[in-house]
Amino acid sequence: MKKVPHTFVIVFFIIVIAAVMTWFVKPGFYVKENVLENGVEKTELQFYYQDQLPEQYQDQYHSEPQTWQIFSALFKGFEKQSSIIVFILIIGGAFWIMNKSHAIDMGIFSFLKFTKRLENYRFIKYLGVDNIIIVLVMLLFSLFGAVFGMSEECIAFIIIVIPLAISMGYDSIVGVCMVYVAAHVGFAGAILNPFTIGIAQGIAEVPLFSGIGYRIFCWVIINIVTIAFVLFYAKKVKRNPKSSMMYDEDAYWRTHVVDGQQEYEKIKTKQSWYVYGMLLVAMAIFSFYYPKTTLTVGNASFTAPFIPILTAIFAIVGPLSLRKTVHNFILLILLYTIIYLIVGVMGYGWYVMEIATLFLVMGIASGMAIGKTANEIAKLFIEGMGDILSAAVVVGLAGGIVIVLQEGGIIDTILYGLSKSMTDLGKIASVEIMYAIQTIVNVVIPSGSAKAAITMPIMAPFSDLIGVCRQATVMAFQFGDGFTNMITPTSGVLIAALGVAKIPYQKWFKWAWKFILLMIILGGLLLIPTVTMSLEGF
Repeated sequence: MKKVPHTFVIVFFIIVIAAVMTWFVKPGFYVKENVLENGVEKTELQFYYQDQLPEQYQDQYHSEPQTWQIFSALFKGFEKQSSIIVFILIIGGAFWIMNKSHAIDMGIFSFLKFTKRLENYRFIKYLGVDNIIIVLVMLLFSLFGAVFGMSEECIAFIIIVIPLAISMGYDSIVGVCMVYVAAHVGFAGAILNPFTIGIAQGIAEVPLFSGIGYRIFCWVIINIVTIAFVLFYAKKVKRNPKSSMMYDEDAYWRTHVVDGQQEYEKIKTKQSWYVYGMLLVAMAIFSFYYPKTTLTVGNASFTAPFIPILTAIFAIVGPLSLRKTVHNFILLILLYTIIYLIVGVMGYGWYVMEIATLFLVMGIASGMAIGKTANEIAKLFIEGMGDILSAAVVVGLAGGIVIVLQEGGIIDTILYGLSKSMTDLGKIASVEIMYAIQTIVNVVIPSGSAKAAITMPIMAPFSDLIGVCRQATVMAFQFGDGFTNMITPTSGVLIAALGVAKIPYQKWFKWAWKFILLMIILGGLLLIPTVTMSLEGF
């Protein structure tokens, strides 16, 4: 039997292919130029091949075919993805400390006992408790992706949900689908995502978050198809766990995280009360400095004393959780970590640094609560980072792919060539070609905001020439940006999610390609009404 290459080998092979392309694709660049239009000065992107660059740009824009740079690209890839790499390591270390308390295991055990009792209700038993859990969790994360663009943030939740999926009789792929796939399907069918819809509509000069009615419709349809696909696969795995391609790899989760569906001894420690006091004082200080928080969702915003309210609830619930066992208190810390993550992202624009810091505090507090010394906590943290190190390394390697394409100067050339292919086509064909271009470009530029900044200044004016509304062009960008993120090896978030889940990329590709193809076809069908029907906001 032929051995499947290691993920590191696959990524490096893609870097080599990218380097070979730089020898055969003519380098070129989009440059920003100020132009006067109806007496108003505007900034537009103008494409020049490297040998045709005006003199004033020649020093700024330069590229050369890549050879030995395939090795330096690895170093630069680590630099480029450094924030995500550090984020992964901190998350891994923090959760390793928490996992040693067995609080999550106890929480899962209690949750499963509760769901078994729900099967006494005939209607719930008919629907299936496990099916309801999968649907609700997926809808929650899909909504996060659609509303505030959850992407990197979902990596931390994978460590929580995969043990739950394994405990329910599924595999790690189902766990990743419940969090990562759900969030990115929501990202693709975005309703108010400021990182894609907000930027793209701003560049296209259409009202911010307009056309929301049809976007909600698309989000619903995409989620129905996705959840049905995942439930069908989950049912197959539940019926025969060994049918999962991840059965052998999931032995890690079965033996190291989900420890035999057992109850753990209830413990109490004095240190947990000290941790409660320190956290309460910290929250009280935050309440003083941030008495009111404005949560922003699209154009809508809501202001309330969220942090003081959370502090007051913690002051009451904390002692109650400590009365029985420290495990309940650690689960409360985990819950508050998630709540603060949501408030921080929506209210204060938190990103990976702030979120990693939040989870680091969670890990240290969990270790202190179970009576670990500072040296023991540090040792556990290092063990956790070591356990997840391979995931962080792959993220850095994948960053090298984009570095080679950028330094070879062929990303803009590829984009320019694709845009030229849309001449003399009908409206439906044109919007589908735009969609195809955005899908292809997403393989080399997985960042939605970066791709919007590069492609929308070209696509928006072009849509005027062919009679396609700019809103339809934004939809083509939206779908093209979202679906292939779940399979392209240049996506740092995908590689990080698979690394955390301990799913080899080649196995994920084997499972995901049919689903991604289905999503791409569905996106193409949902684009047709944008040019054939009169839709509000289009």
